[in-house]
Amino acid sequence: MPPASPFQIPDVRRFIAFRICFNSRFYYPIFTILFLDFGLTVDQFALLNAVWAGTIVLSEVPSGALADIIGRRRLLIFTGVLMVVEIAIIAVVPTGRMPLVFGAFLINRILSGLAEAAASGADEALAYDALERAGLEKQWGRVLEVQVRCQSVGFILSMVIGAAVYDPRLVQRALSWFGVEAALTQADTLRWPLYLTLVMAVGTLLTALRMTEASDSDDAASDPSRREKPVAAAFRLTLKAGSWILNTPWALSVILFGLLFDGVIRMAITLSSQYYRLILIPEALFGVIGALIAALGLFVPRWARHLSETRQPAFNLAITTLVTLIGLTGMVFCWPFWGLVPAIVLFSAMFLNGFFISHYLNSITARHQRATVLSFKGLSYNLSYGLLGILYSLLVAGLRGRLAGAELTATALEDAVFKASLPAFPWTFVVGWGVLAGFVFWHLRRHGALRDRVG
Repeated sequence: MPPASPFQIPDVRRFIAFRICFNSRFYYPIFTILFLDFGLTVDQFALLNAVWAGTIVLSEVPSGALADIIGRRRLLIFTGVLMVVEIAIIAVVPTGRMPLVFGAFLINRILSGLAEAAASGADEALAYDALERAGLEKQWGRVLEVQVRCQSVGFILSMVIGAAVYDPRLVQRALSWFGVEAALTQADTLRWPLYLTLVMAVGTLLTALRMTEASDSDDAASDPSRREKPVAAAFRLTLKAGSWILNTPWALSVILFGLLFDGVIRMAITLSSQYYRLILIPEALFGVIGALIAALGLFVPRWARHLSETRQPAFNLAITTLVTLIGLTGMVFCWPFWGLVPAIVLFSAMFLNGFFISHYLNSITARHQRATVLSFKGLSYNLSYGLLGILYSLLVAGLRGRLAGAELTATALEDAVFKASLPAFPWTFVVGWGVLAGFVFWHLRRHGALRDRVG
């Protein structure tokens, strides 16, 4: 008898647990200062994160193809091993020996990027496969809703707890409540968020080990890539999936609109701390705001699931577009305190976009190449984000040169440059949306898919 609920399927529950463990990183609220407190410089921090992003871009699609060839479960186990090793390295590296510290963090960033790429698409594909085998693939929206809500709870807790255990004075006061008197310094609590993240890394690995994956003999017999060596098969499947995307108007349309929304919104979100400072939000509240933003994941997915099940894709595209424009345009005005409202609206658009893209892309992609296609989506997102980052840096350099002649302090100049750059976000989005809309309309109409998909 097939299960009545998708959550009766063990791999669906493990998928949710995997996402919670993998993304609940207790060092996120103190990410930058953690690196600096280990003795690294700001330039080294920027270099290390560039290495991290580059690793993801280079390994995103190959890892997805390997997941389709050797199995999603094996790649998720590999992800768990990578996470354990990447966190363990910086959790034990001694401070004060800079070449060693930098080398440890360099290895951490490479392994972290590989883990992100390996997990991207493979976990989602495995869970969707399990639903498909049970005949419950139409319940994917419900699974996504619960997954995002649970992950948001985990993220909120990790943000609050991670920041708390990093503060030696706060930990000292907490211990005194239990009658324990201890004189703690930052050096004592430096690694506590890392130790907690290491526990989650072990949880990630154990969850992956418990996952199952039924093989499909028919796919294996019909797909010649399954009979080749993994590297050759991965290369063949990558080309095959890429060709399928280019020749499937609906899939290409979903990915193109997804990368536009994701790139512009993520670029704006990356600058959120500077925006908060500009609208006079005290820095002490940044962590609270982060937890508040994460709490959107408890509510927005339910709305997104309702829309995906009751409305046409064109309507959902219009809703996501409207929410994004309200957020981007509202941030341009930099209203003191009240400017937080459009920022929250913009974060909501990010949740909507992620939900809709996963819902539509999984529903139209064949099982044998699902992880590869999802990896193409991840690759396109990162390339879009990187390109927008380069364009934004050029814009900021130009604005700084134009405003440098004004009699402003260094801080006031940076604030003026940032404020002057904000109108570029809604304009970039509008122009990009118009170009994509024209291309997608032409492409769908040319392939006769307009009435079926956009109606």
